[in-house]
Amino acid sequence: MRKLELLSPAKDLECGIAAIDNGADAVYIGAEKFSARAAAGNSLADIEKLVHHAHQYGCKVYVTVNTIIYDEELESTRELIRGLYDIGVDALIVQDFAILDMAKDIPCPPLHASTQMDIRSVEKVLWLYELGFKRVVLARELSLAEIAEIHEAVPDMELEVFVHGALCVSYSGQCYASQYCFNRSANRGNCAQFCRLKFNLEDGNGNILLADKYFLSLKDMNRLDRLYDLAKAGVVSFKIEGRLKDANYVKNVTAAYSQQLTSLISRFPDDYTRVSYGKCEYDFTPDLNKTFNRGFTSYFLDGRGEQIADFDTPKAKGEYVGNVKNICGRYFIVSGVSSFSNGDGLCFVNAHGILEGFRVNRVEGNRLFPHSMPEGLFVGAQLFRNNDENFQKILASAQTKRKIAVTMCFEETDKGFRLSMTDETGRTASKTMELKKDLARLPQHENIKRQLLKLGNTIFYSEDVEIRMNAEWFVPSAMLSDLRRRVCDQMMEIPMSTMKNVASVKTFEIQKFVHPKQMSYDYLANVSNALSAKYYVAPYSSFEIRQPHGKKLIMQCRHCVLWSLGQCRKQKTSVSRKRLDAENLYLSLPDKRIFKLEFDCNNCRMNVFVE
Repeated sequence: MRKLELLSPAKDLECGIAAIDNGADAVYIGAEKFSARAAAGNSLADIEKLVHHAHQYGCKVYVTVNTIIYDEELESTRELIRGLYDIGVDALIVQDFAILDMAKDIPCPPLHASTQMDIRSVEKVLWLYELGFKRVVLARELSLAEIAEIHEAVPDMELEVFVHGALCVSYSGQCYASQYCFNRSANRGNCAQFCRLKFNLEDGNGNILLADKYFLSLKDMNRLDRLYDLAKAGVVSFKIEGRLKDANYVKNVTAAYSQQLTSLISRFPDDYTRVSYGKCEYDFTPDLNKTFNRGFTSYFLDGRGEQIADFDTPKAKGEYVGNVKNICGRYFIVSGVSSFSNGDGLCFVNAHGILEGFRVNRVEGNRLFPHSMPEGLFVGAQLFRNNDENFQKILASAQTKRKIAVTMCFEETDKGFRLSMTDETGRTASKTMELKKDLARLPQHENIKRQLLKLGNTIFYSEDVEIRMNAEWFVPSAMLSDLRRRVCDQMMEIPMSTMKNVASVKTFEIQKFVHPKQMSYDYLANVSNALSAKYYVAPYSSFEIRQPHGKKLIMQCRHCVLWSLGQCRKQKTSVSRKRLDAENLYLSLPDKRIFKLEFDCNNCRMNVFVE
């Protein structure tokens, strides 16, 4: 029996609570400092509130402390870790080895190795396991076969993988484009999204081969239908990306994946179970097509075989809703069966290949009246809805309830009555009340059950009450209600676990790692302080501290522009009449900055360089 976990993102306390209430087994959230999403920091007080809410259901809270850390920040990092340990967080997701080193000297929650550590090999996972990491977050680019290989080689290491959300085009932790171009470090939580920019593709003579395309912009990941395959490969935690997304996004995506995970477990009850407790009662039907997305891909789960990028736009298209049938002055007519609402956001790709968006002011059946008619709209244009106003309202008002199953027993005692309650986690609470026993004129069992089953304002639910009485004693409804409330209060005071987990960092001599360097680029290890330097055999220095002269590797990508254009050298096929010169291909920005593309076909990888 393996325990499976759905891990949802939390921008803030509201999103974290929404994730738990809609079926997450765990949430990950950023602290005030050292989070890989600098715009999504949270106070210790808010994180503590989230911990309290999550632990009611046996859910966990992981805090991201996954930036690289400078020497002058080491002491404030220690203070943060102490604070997070004191409020009972369940793990830290980290990138910098300085935190691993600190865990030897101070109380520290268990450590999960962030995907920012660039975890894509058995060798790396084994090293992290030997150092004391409890879990690794694998690189998004890995296939099912590669994940299974890692699990087989290091079976005691927990494996976490992303299943949904935005994709970085570079291996995480190995992207320096934002730092180089904008002085905003992705490894410090300030990515400027270089990969979502528009480029020209040029040859070695500066000739433009393709203009104004988003060559590095990937679609969004969607592995909703692949959870079983991932579980078979050894994955225990399914992670949803989105720590900058709002509560509506979190509700919808979490609910969709939670229902799918519950369905998986119901099919294989002897093999899998959830790590947390509670049953969700949804008042909406989740639909991933109606939430922000750039189109979907399963990425490299089955190897290279589908288009994973969208060269036309980095923006959310949303769901296809029909074609433009006629344009009639102030309105246009849509063919298809989709229904629309006032306020819907629609978009289309115009004749120049540019995505145009607009908002619908008024709807009359399939006649749509925009605020102003888009200039590029044409008959036959495919329409997409990237904001479903009605669905967003449903999500905003949704009041999903998560309830823990309990069994209840009401029995008489020498001086009165006792109510006992046991929940699905094994916690038990019991309260008694003294009452003179008088025989009732009418049967009491139904009223006793009715009063005791009024659990609507609690996190508990029960379908029946076992009643053990020797006679039909009269029990006032008010006293039954008071007894029920006291038992529920007592149950809420019993924690799921009374022990704080501590990182199991190994105390033996540090086993140093020889980083698999690309040429002489020592900054790929992302070493930015003296503590983390101890874990490597060479005096590495991060890109943020010391940029090398000359040629610089700023991205390592499994995504390949050549493959996307039908020009893969390994497959030796081409859908284009003119074969591109792979040795002399460049991406250029409108400001004339040039980036050299080099294709490592032996490893099926594209690297991006600057000089």
